[in-house]
Amino acid sequence: MNNNIIKKNDKRQLKPGNMLNPVPVVMVSCGSTMEEYNILTVAWCGTVCSDPPMCYISVRPERHSYPIIKKNKEFVINLVPSSLTEISDWCGVRSGKKFNKFLETNLTPVKGQKVQAPLIYESPVNLECVVKEIIPLGSHDMFLAEIVAVNVDDNLFDKKTKEMRLERANLIAYSNGHYYNLGKIINKFGFSVQKKK
Repeated sequence: MNNNIIKKNDKRQLKPGNMLNPVPVVMVSCGSTMEEYNILTVAWCGTVCSDPPMCYISVRPERHSYPIIKKNKEFVINLVPSSLTEISDWCGVRSGKKFNKFLETNLTPVKGQKVQAPLIYESPVNLECVVKEIIPLGSHDMFLAEIVAVNVDDNLFDKKTKEMRLERANLIAYSNGHYYNLGKIINKFGFSVQKKK
């Protein structure tokens, strides 16, 4: 590529918006007692730091889960397999003010290792999170959190190599208003510089 030549931008211009796609679909569980337990489906979620392991979720203050998470300063991120797509969508469009989502969906709350918020048993991977900071951003507030425990289904591990095979979880992603199955493995990190066998 010749760096002295700048091509004319002929791409279609859109108004500023969240076009960072795809993003993970997660069900966030919260609450310190059975009566308070709730599930919130979130797409604004991501990684921010490796050491210590930290992540974030962004939640609208008017959502039912918002004051629960703000009060307890903890939540659990539950990854969503394709088998839970409909339940995850339902939990995202129905309010915990009107529905007990664990009862309505037949999902199973499970005690975590480090937090009082329940894990969702049917989710293959559960990240227990402790809120470190709440950052008001506009339509959403960001809950910046440290991941204090990780729980993974045993069947995601290869019996011979003991390696975690996350593709077995059949996770879904969200992109521009639609849900997608994650595709097959293309290669692993660092393959472009790895010595050929």
